[in-house]
Amino acid sequence: MRLNRSLSWSVVGAALCAAVLSAAGQGAAPPALRADAAAGAVPPPWAYLIATPTPAGAPAPPPEDPAPKTLAGSNVSLTPAQLRDLFNPPDWHPDNHPAPPEVVAHGRKPDVRACGYCHYPNGQGRPENSALTGLPVEYLVQQMADMRSGRRRSADPNMRPPAAMLAIAKASTVEEDRAAAAYFASFPYKKWVRVVETATVPKNRVAGGTFVPIVGAGAGTEPIAGRVVEMPEDVARADLRDSNSGFVAYVPIGSIKKGEALVTTGGNGRTVACGTCHGADLKGLGPVPPLAGRSPSYAVRQMFDLQHGTRRGPWAPLMKAAVEKLTLDDIVAIAAYAASREP
Repeated sequence: MRLNRSLSWSVVGAALCAAVLSAAGQGAAPPALRADAAAGAVPPPWAYLIATPTPAGAPAPPPEDPAPKTLAGSNVSLTPAQLRDLFNPPDWHPDNHPAPPEVVAHGRKPDVRACGYCHYPNGQGRPENSALTGLPVEYLVQQMADMRSGRRRSADPNMRPPAAMLAIAKASTVEEDRAAAAYFASFPYKKWVRVVETATVPKNRVAGGTFVPIVGAGAGTEPIAGRVVEMPEDVARADLRDSNSGFVAYVPIGSIKKGEALVTTGGNGRTVACGTCHGADLKGLGPVPPLAGRSPSYAVRQMFDLQHGTRRGPWAPLMKAAVEKLTLDDIVAIAAYAASREP
C-alpha cells in the first residue's frame, strides 16, 4: 500500500533573552532569497523533497485495498482510512511513548492537525518534517511563535510540510503549543538515522513525502552528486507510518570527516564551532536544540533557510556567523557529521 500525502550557557542565555525582547512585534514580510549566498540562490530540490510531476499518460495506481492493515510487532489493526486520519494518528506502538496531550493525539478540528500524525506519536519524525522528541520546551514554543508571526518559513514555498505547519501555527494557541512542547521534551530521542557514505544511491522518487527506491522498470543506481538522499529503512513500514522503523541517509564519501572539521574547529573561519552553542557533544545546551543523530535532510534545509533569512526568529541571529559563508557542500558535510553522532 502507498499513501499519498509530506559560549557558555550564561552567554548564550543572555543573548537569547536580549534577542527575544528586541524581536517582539517584528513581523515584516520575509525577504527574497539571497542571490549572493555562498550555498547558492536556489533551494536544492533534493533537500526540500519536491516531487517530480507524474508523466502524462502514466498508468493509474491500482485500486486501494480497503482491508485493515497489520504490522509485525504490533497488535494494532488499521484501515487505510484510519492511516490517513490527520486527527487520529496511527499509533502502532502506544507503549513506546507516554500518554500524549490532546493536541498531539487528536489536534483540534478543523485546522490544528494532531502533532502525532506527521511527527509520529513518539515524536521521532520523518525526513520531510523533523524529530521533536527531546527538544527543549522553550525552543519548540518559540518556533511555533516564529511561524505564527511570519518569521519562519521554508526557502522553497512548494514544500508541503512547512506550508502545512504555517497553517497549523496560525490556528493553534500558545497553550496548545506549550502542551505539545512539554510532551515531546519529556522523553529522549532515540537513534533514528543510519548514515552511509557512498558514491552511488538507488534510483529514487518522492512518494509519501520522502524518497523511496524505484523498483521494477527504472530501478538501478545513480551518482549521489553531492546530495543527501534519506529514505526509509523499510518502505512498507514507512508507508504504514510505523514509529519504530527509521531511515538511512546516504551522503557523499568523505562528508563525515569534512563535517567533523567544520563542526569541531569552525574550518579556519569558514563557520563557528557548533559545540559553542549546541554543546560539545551536539546534544543541546539549555534552549539551544540538539543536533546529534537527527535527520541530515532537515539540517540541510534549516542551514539553507537561515543563510537566506527565511528563518528570522529572535534566535536566528545567533546562527548568522555560523552559516553565512557555507557552501552547499559544507552544509551537506556538517549535516552528515551531526547525523552520524549518537544522540
